[in-house]
Amino acid sequence: MSRSIRRGVIYLLAGVLAVAGVGGIAPARAALPPGFTDQVVFAGLTEPTKVAFSPDGRVFVAEKSGFVKVFDSLADSTPTVFADLRRQVFDYSDLGLVGLALPPGFPTRNPWVYVSYTYDAPIGGTAPTYDDRCSTSDRCLVSARVSRLVISNRQLVERVLLNDWCQQSDTHSIGDIAFASDGALLVAGGDGASGDVVDYGQLGNPTNPCGDPPAPVGGAMTPPTAEGGALRAQDVRTPADPTGLSGTLVRVHETTGKAPADNPLVASPDLNTRRIVAYGLRNPFRFVFRPGTGEVWLGDVGFRTWEEIDRLVNPLASPVPNYGWPCYEGAGQQPNYRAARLDLCQTLYAAPAGSVTAPYYAYQHSQAVIPGDGCHIPDGATTGLAFYPAAGGYPARYRRALFFADYERGCVWAMRAGANGLPNPATIDLITADAGGPVDLALGPGNEIYYVNLAGGTVRRLHFG
Repeated sequence: MSRSIRRGVIYLLAGVLAVAGVGGIAPARAALPPGFTDQVVFAGLTEPTKVAFSPDGRVFVAEKSGFVKVFDSLADSTPTVFADLRRQVFDYSDLGLVGLALPPGFPTRNPWVYVSYTYDAPIGGTAPTYDDRCSTSDRCLVSARVSRLVISNRQLVERVLLNDWCQQSDTHSIGDIAFASDGALLVAGGDGASGDVVDYGQLGNPTNPCGDPPAPVGGAMTPPTAEGGALRAQDVRTPADPTGLSGTLVRVHETTGKAPADNPLVASPDLNTRRIVAYGLRNPFRFVFRPGTGEVWLGDVGFRTWEEIDRLVNPLASPVPNYGWPCYEGAGQQPNYRAARLDLCQTLYAAPAGSVTAPYYAYQHSQAVIPGDGCHIPDGATTGLAFYPAAGGYPARYRRALFFADYERGCVWAMRAGANGLPNPATIDLITADAGGPVDLALGPGNEIYYVNLAGGTVRRLHFG
């Protein structure tokens, strides 16, 4: 996310005072749409980050510290611990266990549970290196893992599929994981760079701790040739050096972590390049598949000005789309990185039209998504996406709608479908302005939208009827 999760919790708690009007009276929050109630399903969790629903009625919930907990049903109030990954997980600031997915055929045909988390060690290292302690930002070099978990002979077995995503800051680590309808596993990851200042590798102690070109670890990183920091999101454009997975969406085989044979860059000699199906992303914390299509919709957390929802029409198509970060933010050039006059950005600015894929929808930190919606501004962090199906118990206006959440604003909206079936940015409804700290949206049992409130330690349901 664009701010530390823990700082974000403080912002949300203080937000009522920050938006208070004359006399200390805060603007009225809009009520839920008629017929909706916001219900607590599970409570008493500690910084929950992700929810996954099993066909057998069980509900899996990830906690940021490294726990995966299981509820036997929606009526269960006392979970059991499925996995305790706290020794491996680097739980610091924004970083921790954030991704959780159940594969097709779970649990009978495929009993594995998939997770993504910040790993408490550099790439190839052994955890725990820091024991979740880091004195200041940019001092603890960590990485991220994608793993599959299973209980065998009453013991947890972890098989690591990927260990990458060099992380020099306390934000923008690994993101969401989910299975496509064809069985491939998709994984999103952030740029691993500073969330607050222009970062091209000059930061850190030592400088350039990830060893990005052209300098070694500890070397001087200067424009225009520097390729570190946020520029790792453009790494696929520099084939002369090994490609990292920062700032990308990758598509891999569920048992090997290798690129499937139909990936668009599978002919590359670089194993990571083969995995990449989209790049130029800052912090694609959550993504979702549009039902009935192969499309991937990503919530990319913004920098100074814009929050983005990006559309990947076909993960198997060439050329692989570049969403432009850090050279672009929103639909335009990012002014702070443009001013740094970095070669990787300058050549992208000079590239033919269409070389950068603009966001499907973007909103400014300084503006409300819907005027007067009562959501906290100026700030933003797109942290949840879920499509409503073509049929279900919600009112007809929400069929095929894209529900999206913002952690910093504590709100959930629905972008209603237009005549072409796609979400229409001109028709957005506020669903709730009191979501606390939403970090995940999911379509769950009863065709209802569930969300995870990290700040409140709950999983909640938007119930209609």
